[in-house]
Amino acid sequence: MLVYFAATYLLIIAVSFALIGAPEIESAVYATVFLVTVLVGLVIAPITVETITRGRSVGKVAVGARIVRDDGGAIGLRHALIRGLSGVIEIWGTLGGLAILLGLLTPRAKRLGDLMAGTYSQYERVSRRPLSPPLLPWGLDGWARVADVARLPEGLARRVAQFLHEATQYEPGRRAGIADELAREVVPYVAPLPDVPPEVLLTAVAAVRRDREARALALEADRLRRLGPVLEGVPHGFPSR
Repeated sequence: MLVYFAATYLLIIAVSFALIGAPEIESAVYATVFLVTVLVGLVIAPITVETITRGRSVGKVAVGARIVRDDGGAIGLRHALIRGLSGVIEIWGTLGGLAILLGLLTPRAKRLGDLMAGTYSQYERVSRRPLSPPLLPWGLDGWARVADVARLPEGLARRVAQFLHEATQYEPGRRAGIADELAREVVPYVAPLPDVPPEVLLTAVAAVRRDREARALALEADRLRRLGPVLEGVPHGFPSR
C-alpha cells in the first residue's frame, strides 16, 4: 500500500506540474485528470503487476507469498482484475480493515477479492533450515506396505513438511486445526485411509512418500551406474580421437 500510494502521489505531482502551464483548462478537466491518475496508481498498477508476475507484488515478495487459484494454479488477468477492483473498497476505502476482518473469518484468510475471484494467498518461501525427515508412526508398518500414496502437489507437500517441522511450536488448538485442514487436503491422495488422528496421518504420508522417492532415486542411480560403460564408451574398433 505504501509503495502504490507513494507512486500515485509522485504521479499526481508530475501531472500537476505538466498542467500548470495550461491555465485555460477548466476545473472539470483537472478533476478528471486527477481521478484518472489516482485510478492508474491505485487500481490499474496493482492489477498489471499481479498479472505480469503471476500473483506477486512488492508486499508479497517481502513476506514470501503468492496469490494462486483455489486449485493451486497461477492467476490470470481475470483474477487480478477482480481483486484489483474489489480492493478499491476493502483496501483503499477502509485502509485494509475490511480485508483483515474477512481474512480472520475465512478458512484460508481470504479477503473479498479472493472470495469473488476464487483465489487465496499461499506462503511459498522455503525455509533455509533443513527439515528433519519424518519417521513412520508406530503400528503403521503393515499399512505402509500396501498403501497407495500418490505424489502430493508441490505446494501441499511443502506445507505438510513445514507443519510437521514446526508442529511443537503451535498451541494445541491451533496445531489440531492446521493438522485437520491439511489432512482433508491430503485424503484424496491416500488409499486406504488408516484410522489415525490427522497429524499422525500427515506424518505417515510424508514418511511413505520420502521412503518411496528415496528408493526410486536409488534405483535410478543404480541403473545409470550399470549403463555407464555403454553411455560413456565407444563402439568396438572406433578410433580414439
